[in-house]
Amino acid sequence: MANVSTRAMTVSTVNASTSTGTTWVNMGYTRSYEGMLKVTQVVVLLIAFLCVHCSSLWTDYSAYRFFEVVTLWFHITFLIFLIMHILQLQSKLSCINWTMTEFLHYIIGASLTFIASTVAAVKSYGLSSLVAGSVFGFIATSLLVISMWFSYKVTYGQPTTSINV
Repeated sequence: MANVSTRAMTVSTVNASTSTGTTWVNMGYTRSYEGMLKVTQVVVLLIAFLCVHCSSLWTDYSAYRFFEVVTLWFHITFLIFLIMHILQLQSKLSCINWTMTEFLHYIIGASLTFIASTVAAVKSYGLSSLVAGSVFGFIATSLLVISMWFSYKVTYGQPTTSINV
């Protein structure tokens, strides 16, 4: 008889927790401005990588290998950050300052993506797939700079300049 009452208690506890709407997936993040920006970054970095990777007319292997490594590395990194925000893992791993971590990744990602896109644009010699890859690299750089600015505002905050009269 005690087993039945304990079981009924756990079922009612489970029903109460699901009825309050506490879920571990935050799909609303992808509809927020920061979420849409992060999804766009992941997509643009993947397109930049695929434009260069699928081209068979490379003229400078080292330049385009660098471009591929940079775009693929930051594609995976920002995809992990996106998944972490959707699954709300940053609240479970509170030993890391996630806003500062993302801010540093945005700085490094924007710098390396800009360098790789510049080198790819110089070495493309008018080949359309390589030019498209470098253009998408510059678009990704601008998106990373925008995210870096928003991350900076969150990390360091905005100073209040209100005057009480």
